[in-house]
Amino acid sequence: MTSDYPQIRRRRPEVLAPAGTLDTLKVAVDFGADAVYAGGKQFGMRTAPKNLTLEDFAEGLDYAHARGAKLFVTCNILPSAHEVDEMNRYMAQLGEIGVDALIVSDIGVLMAARQYAPNCEVHISTQAGVTNHQAAQALAQLGASRIVLARELDLESIRLIRENVPSDIDIECFVHGSMCMAFSGRCLISQHTTGRDANHGDCAQSCRWKYHVVEEKRPGQFFPVEVTGDGTFLFNSEDMNLIEHVDEILDAGVTSLKIEGRAKSAYYVASMTNAYKCAVTEYMRQRGYEDEDGLPLRPLSQPHRGSSLFTPEAAALTAATPLGASSSSSPGAYDEDTQANGDVVDDARGEGLRRVSLPQWLRDEPMKVTHREYSTGFYFPDAPASEAIERGGYINEWRWLGTVTGYDDVHARVEFLAKNKITPGMTIEFLAPFCAPTTLVVPGDGLVDADGCPVAEINNPARRYGIPCDIRIPEGAMIRARVAQKR
Repeated sequence: MTSDYPQIRRRRPEVLAPAGTLDTLKVAVDFGADAVYAGGKQFGMRTAPKNLTLEDFAEGLDYAHARGAKLFVTCNILPSAHEVDEMNRYMAQLGEIGVDALIVSDIGVLMAARQYAPNCEVHISTQAGVTNHQAAQALAQLGASRIVLARELDLESIRLIRENVPSDIDIECFVHGSMCMAFSGRCLISQHTTGRDANHGDCAQSCRWKYHVVEEKRPGQFFPVEVTGDGTFLFNSEDMNLIEHVDEILDAGVTSLKIEGRAKSAYYVASMTNAYKCAVTEYMRQRGYEDEDGLPLRPLSQPHRGSSLFTPEAAALTAATPLGASSSSSPGAYDEDTQANGDVVDDARGEGLRRVSLPQWLRDEPMKVTHREYSTGFYFPDAPASEAIERGGYINEWRWLGTVTGYDDVHARVEFLAKNKITPGMTIEFLAPFCAPTTLVVPGDGLVDADGCPVAEINNPARRYGIPCDIRIPEGAMIRARVAQKR
């Protein structure tokens, strides 16, 4: 099994992956993350995942640095008065460990981070709601090296911010995962309905519950907000999926593509990290910044206004690449005929940039993880994100079956740790870093347990098994299969 893409770490453009555990942090690095962000046992905006101890951070940092990746830690709650001293001690401890950056949202925490962890970069969380270059410049002057922009911005707004802040300030934007119905995630619905404070990472996602209306003079009569037999999920925001728009986002001047999902599984993180990393590599190749081996051809110069891509040399490189574009009115879809023809399309600045063409397997990857209905967020004003009113649960059409632990060359067998049932005749996929997935139909015989004894099927999770396979699948690859959708 050979890689389609080189294993390369980049600072710009960066793929930033989430991790809720130490194991997931390592998976994110293995599947190509240039940097990983994680939270500790306190002061982060996610309490659902296990999160990391200080010892975990030290081990995770060593693992990431040994492979050329970075580690950022979330300290982005809005602290109350009694939490300030302890939070400052915590940031000092992270600084002693040497994590690469602290992600903060409170201006007091920003200033304290510079004092207590002076060797750490300070990144401004999306919770701060930065929507303009004036705010970004002010935060940069206070010591921030990166601004995570509000998720409500469109591409043109991002371009304006990029061209009006210093070039050494990183611009980070979310490109994939869950979205919040409240501006920049600042919400009181969960606290009001359950007592769980979303601004301390303990959101109960009350906004996604099914709601009905009760009229004052008709007690006990419940009316759906939208008149259907099943009611409606009034505030149930769609998930974000920008895999097919990585080129437009990078062209706008974004330097870090952030994947949401610190509460998600290692499989989710592996799949989405791999997909976005490969999409960025396609961008770098097709825009002429790197060759097929990842070696630089020319400096990365994102074509925001005032820094056009179209020098004569760049134009020649661009014209030579087989790029596609969408002729659909929805920015979330490609038109196959247009992609095949490699038409040139005007971007928002009226410049003739060819769209970067992605292989079909990359465009399919977001459908192979647990997700809600997808949108392109607020990047495109003609198709803004909305709420998924017909269902509140996840779309779960693919299942993680196990993780490869090795390959038996003598018997040509993949060895793995099982998570779910595998039976003969099933079509399974192996997902390895920097590769398109490999498909295998499970044979009728040859399945063995950890002792090499034949088994009829694999039905015990957390045990080791082997499956005959002529392709050498690398350790750490994920095994998955399509399953019937649960409704």
